[in-house]
Amino acid sequence: MIEDLNLSVQPGVTGLLGPNGAGKTTLFRTLATISPPQRGELELFGIPVTGEREARRARRRIGYLPQDFGYYPAFSITDFVRYCAWLREVPSKEAGPATAKALASVGLTDRARTRMKSLSGGMLRRAGIAAAIVGSPSLLLLDEPTVGLDPAQRLDFRDLIRGLAGTGTAVVLSTHLVEDVGAACDTVLVLNQGQVVHSSTPRELAERSTPTAPGDSPLERGYMTVLRSGRPTEEAAC
Repeated sequence: MIEDLNLSVQPGVTGLLGPNGAGKTTLFRTLATISPPQRGELELFGIPVTGEREARRARRRIGYLPQDFGYYPAFSITDFVRYCAWLREVPSKEAGPATAKALASVGLTDRARTRMKSLSGGMLRRAGIAAAIVGSPSLLLLDEPTVGLDPAQRLDFRDLIRGLAGTGTAVVLSTHLVEDVGAACDTVLVLNQGQVVHSSTPRELAERSTPTAPGDSPLERGYMTVLRSGRPTEEAAC
């Protein structure tokens, strides 16, 4: 359940941290126009989303990678990413080059013909990232995108996200890996019990650290300090 959330997402990379059940997935499904808000307003790209017509128009500009995503097992990776481009209504003459670009971005060009059912967990996650970025969406929603990636692949992913943000894409990244937020994000939001309890830069969050807070880095300790306080800070209006 999300309550009294006022959120404006700008170009760049926004990291979303919070414990299980904090409302991160609900927020993503709302931003992706899968689940309409129970109350309040949703505006995407300057247009209020009040019905299916506006939602469909917005989806053309949204890339979304949920924690668990469906696919046809017999599809090749190329088939899967191109199908997702078709769902987003990427023009047919652009879909082929866009698919090839997305696969290259996640290092899957040499596995383009591999069937989805044959992929390891990490490779499947990379295929999902490619499907989310195909066609250069204006808003990119990534829910736990680095699960299953090895350290080298996570570094490549961070470079990819920073590159996308440099083109004006608004990226929202939900993760339990605090170090990914510190390395790739411009802004970090801490969500707890459906409310944003902190909003700042990763550096400012690290500065909230207290010596008694658990964690192996200032950023982890700052996150735990904010989470334990349980109260929205003044800067948490987003």
